[in-house]
Amino acid sequence: MRVKVSWHGDVVALGRCQLIGLSGFVVAGAGFLVGFALLLLPVGPGLWLLPRAAAVLRRVADRRRTRTAHWSGRHLGPPDPLPRSTSARRTSAAILGDDGFWRDLRWAWLEPLLGGPLASVPPALVVFGAFGALVQPFVWRQLGDGNWYAFVPVASPTTASLALLLGLALMAAGLRLSGSVLCLHGRLGHRLLAVPPTVELARRVARLTDSRATALDAHAAEITRIERDLHDGAQARLVALGLTLDQATGLLDTDPATARALLLDVRAASERALRDLRELVHGIHPPVLADRGLTDAVRSLALDSHLDVVISACPAPPRLPSPVESAAYFAVSELLANATKHAEATRVDITLAHDGACLRVGITDDGRGGADPARGTGLLGVRRRLDTFDGTLALHSPPGGPTTATLEIPCASSSPKTSSSSATV
Repeated sequence: MRVKVSWHGDVVALGRCQLIGLSGFVVAGAGFLVGFALLLLPVGPGLWLLPRAAAVLRRVADRRRTRTAHWSGRHLGPPDPLPRSTSARRTSAAILGDDGFWRDLRWAWLEPLLGGPLASVPPALVVFGAFGALVQPFVWRQLGDGNWYAFVPVASPTTASLALLLGLALMAAGLRLSGSVLCLHGRLGHRLLAVPPTVELARRVARLTDSRATALDAHAAEITRIERDLHDGAQARLVALGLTLDQATGLLDTDPATARALLLDVRAASERALRDLRELVHGIHPPVLADRGLTDAVRSLALDSHLDVVISACPAPPRLPSPVESAAYFAVSELLANATKHAEATRVDITLAHDGACLRVGITDDGRGGADPARGTGLLGVRRRLDTFDGTLALHSPPGGPTTATLEIPCASSSPKTSSSSATV
């Protein structure tokens, strides 16, 4: 987490530190409950209590994972669900063999000892400073001799003023330290709560394996579709065109007028066949995408849309591998279509960015919101398309809008060339 340099950010960080300190009691309670269940395992009641205590601990830990990810911007992959079985004995045995359970328990025991006291330092400085700045100058006479504030003996207006200045300094220090302390606490929580890299790697391999199988199925279906379109479209037109040419050739000497009419039909049929082939090729890989890159291809989508589309790409992404550009292009095309058909939007903002390792595309519309990938195939198709490249689709679409979709595709540029610097449509 980046330390905030504004007072507003410091106040927010201070509030979060205070919340962490108070939630330490809840964490300690969950850890104590699990420890009590473990102590009761040899005498029987622990077999009934352990699964319930582990479930409580998991809810508390998941809530902290969500907060840590939101506040620090570092994603903490959730552990595997707690194991369940047909009996309390088997469930308890499975929980005892679960790495995620022991990771949560280690965090629950260490957080009150390390994380909670650490997060309590900035609020304690602010409260102690407020006492010196807001209380000592007015009550030092009533407190009499022996009244000390930190290292200052408050027994006169001069020392009361020193207490005031010291209190203000402590309050400022508490505010300024809150961001750094929150950052340090986030690192500690990430270390204690995040799943091991081996587990993340295994999950990633499994996800890529599934997406690869889906991509292969989609590839086979696409080949079948192309074959069918060629057979039923352009091929049929070309066959009919050849038959018409044979007929016209046979009538050239005996009936030139009819042969001329047939040749005109051949010309029209060839134009229709050419148009079919162009549409088919456009569905496979748009020519503008191959010739000019992703930014100009997205601009062409915007020009074809009746919505007010604003594209921001400054600097423009470099030329990327063709499959990556194709995946991003068709994902943007699907999201634009959704904004038109379902969201009833009037304006769409598209941002394109590339940081050298990842392509990020943001699409925001002013429609009615409420988009849900589970209720349609379009967003699911976009997500599957990105899964092939280990990419992600993050969707935020509250009822009433706006809807924001963020695409991230890990990739590297294939050449230093760029298509265009920026565009506004």
